[in-house]
Amino acid sequence: MANATNLVVRVYGLVINKSAQILLSDEYLFDRRMTKFPGGGLEYGEGPEDCIKREAFEELGQDIEIIKHFYTTGFFQRAQFFENHQLLSIYYRIRLRGEPRFRISERPFDFDEVNGSQSFRWASIDDLTELDLSFPVDRHVLKLLKIADRAEICS
Repeated sequence: MANATNLVVRVYGLVINKSAQILLSDEYLFDRRMTKFPGGGLEYGEGPEDCIKREAFEELGQDIEIIKHFYTTGFFQRAQFFENHQLLSIYYRIRLRGEPRFRISERPFDFDEVNGSQSFRWASIDDLTELDLSFPVDRHVLKLLKIADRAEICS
């Protein structure tokens, strides 16, 4: 039986450059390919803002600045990797402190398919489709990004 303690909280960072391109993370986990926004799971004892700062440093190897909260899941979403768990996802617009210090790939899944592999790439928000992203909440966030004021999201 599921209960309120069966909650998985994930926090993601939306890094958007002046060309209206968003940073994507291509990953190979649980023996499958997935494309998502950078970020990960909230750990016990940390708040969402602490989480995205930690995740950005772990994944990107650099500090970030939080610009603003962008979206929190507003509908029921079952967690894909945990049976009888509900997913709550929180998205922040973030900015890298300085130029990217991580490798940016020109193609998706630019790595050997070993669990834990990850690569990053820029993708045009206008050219991305829902099918380019692996998870339902990320797909919803893409829809919101496509209707958002470009001047606001590209700042």
